Order: sequence, then C-alpha cells, then structure tokens
Amino acid sequence: MSERKESRQWATILLLCILWYIVSSSNNVIGKLVLSEFPFPTTVTMVQLLSITVYSGPFFNLWGVRKYADMSWRYYAKIIIPLALGKFVASVSSHISIWKVPVSYAHTVKATMPLFTVILSRVILKEKHTTLVYMSLVPIITGVAIATVTELSFDKIGLICALLSTMGFSLQNIFSKKVLKDTGVHHLRLLHILGRLALFMFLPVWFYMDFFSIIAHPTVLTRDYKVLALLFTDGVLNWLQNIIAFSVLSLVTPLTYAVASASKRIFVIGVSLLILGNPVTWMNIFGMVLAILGVLGYNRAKYLSRHKDTKPPVLPFTNQQWNYSQLPTVDNFYGNGKPYANGGIKTTNLLLNNNTATTNKLLFV
Repeated sequence: MSERKESRQWATILLLCILWYIVSSSNNVIGKLVLSEFPFPTTVTMVQLLSITVYSGPFFNLWGVRKYADMSWRYYAKIIIPLALGKFVASVSSHISIWKVPVSYAHTVKATMPLFTVILSRVILKEKHTTLVYMSLVPIITGVAIATVTELSFDKIGLICALLSTMGFSLQNIFSKKVLKDTGVHHLRLLHILGRLALFMFLPVWFYMDFFSIIAHPTVLTRDYKVLALLFTDGVLNWLQNIIAFSVLSLVTPLTYAVASASKRIFVIGVSLLILGNPVTWMNIFGMVLAILGVLGYNRAKYLSRHKDTKPPVLPFTNQQWNYSQLPTVDNFYGNGKPYANGGIKTTNLLLNNNTATTNKLLFV
C-alpha cells in the first residue's frame, strides 16, 4: 500500500515538473513575442502583477490555503514594502533583458543566481560557505563569460538588466525566507501580498512611463487583438508558473527542486532556440551548458555543506540529549489520594509521548 502511495506521489511530481517546464518555456517564448511587437516591459510586468492579484485570492480560498498571518505596520514597512519594490524592479529588468537579447542568453546569464546568493548571504546574513561551494561558482562564471563573448545578438543593456534581475530575485529569495520564518505566512499568500502591493505601488509609475505611449501605439490604434491575447496569455502563464513551482517545492527536497529548476532552465533555452531560431555558435552553446552544469555543481556542493555535520548520534550521550523525566516519588505517584490506574504515570517524557503531556502506561524495556 505504501509503495503504491509512493509511486503515485512520484508520478504526481513528474507530471508537475513536465507541466512546469512546458508552462515556463511557453511563458518565455510568448513574452519574447509580445515584447517584439509591443516594446513596453513595464506594461508586461504590470499585466503579470494584475494576474497574480486577480487570480490568487479566489484560487487560494478554493484550494484551502491558510489565511494571512498578522504583521505589524512597522514590519510591513520595513520588510514587505521593500520586497514588493524588489519584485517589481527584478521583473521589469527581466522583461527588458528578454526584449533586448535572446531568451537563451538571458537565461544563461540568470544562471549566475548562485553567485549573487553566495555574495549577498555573506554580506547581509554573515553566512559562511565551504571551499567546495566557492569552487562550484567557477564554471558558472566561466560559462556565462564564454556565452557573453560568443553571443551574436549581444546587447549591453540586455546583459545589465539580466544581471540586475538575477540579483533582485536573489535578494527576494533571501528576505522571503526571513518573512516566512518570522511570520509563518504561507508562501503562496506571500506571493499574493507582494504581487498586489507591487501592482498598486507602481500603477502611477506605469501611467507616467507607458500609458500615453501605449494609446498612440499602432497595436492600440489598429486594435490588434493578437497582441492583447498574447499579453493575457503571458499573464496567466506567469501566474501558473509560480503556482506550479511552489507546488513542486512543497513535494520534494530543496536539492531535488534545485536540480529540477536547473533542468527547467536547460529546457527553456532549448525550446527558445528551437522555436525562436536565434543564431548561436557551438562555443555559445558550450558556454550555456557549462553555466548550467555549474549550477548543478553548486546545488550539490550546498547539499553536502548542509549535511556534512548533521549525522545524529546512534544514542544520546549527554544528559541534555536524553531529555528524560525523573521517576515518580511516592508523593506524586498518586492523583487525588488515589493511585493511577494500571500503574500509569503523568509524564512529559519526550521518549514516551512525542511532546504531549498525557497519562501513559509505564513502559518496560
């Protein structure tokens, strides 16, 4: 029975990963098509944020995702608002990079996320890393450098924006983990909070930057419904991609998720090259592959560094690790002047009752 349940779970994970890869690659390809005909990355970002805001509430309620956790206004202003700001800037930068350079190159540059994560966690959280983790960054940097030098459609703004978005998403990951730990909010609810807040915060910015240019754009003047349909589809796919990614993360270990995410990047690069047909050289492909392999090596190095010193002892060997309770005395062996039935005793011994104070039978071993 347990084997059947485990097989069913792995089948679910495999199906979700396949769906994740298809949705993500479709989202990137459609995003590139939209920005080629409708060059307004801020508007594309706002459509995605609108999708998160509109779809998430009803869907999460239907799915039974727990409600928001209470947060103080001070915490909201100090952490949540900067996170929403970071989400908007990272998303806009990502769309500018996809607009300016091929999707394959943009995703290769985004493989530098481990580099930013290591640097930022060291600076902000004072987190130390092993030599193996630092060494695993070498092929990532080398691969991205080769891909950059050999990129036939290279654009400086595209490179800068890809790096900026990668750094932004790295910061989001670090501080989102802090919020989840501090408040206990569900990660999908946090996605909803940040999306909604970023939408309303930057509505005036979008109005100033894009609104008047959009109403004068040929797409609007000629009522090109194809672009509008692509914009709508891009928003839905982006929202679905976030939901599926979080669903996969909830079912597998962090290492498995990291490997699946790196494999997804390979899939996105391959699909974009196949469908969009941007020209590449063999050295360019070599740089992309080297960078992705470097990401896989980094994930493995992080896994080893986390589990290096976590092997538990076979038996507890200090008084603190035993976590035992004292044997009952004559005075506390009785309740209300009467002995407990069947020789039972009240205990908070973790070895007996899994952290619950109940009346248990005395166990002899």
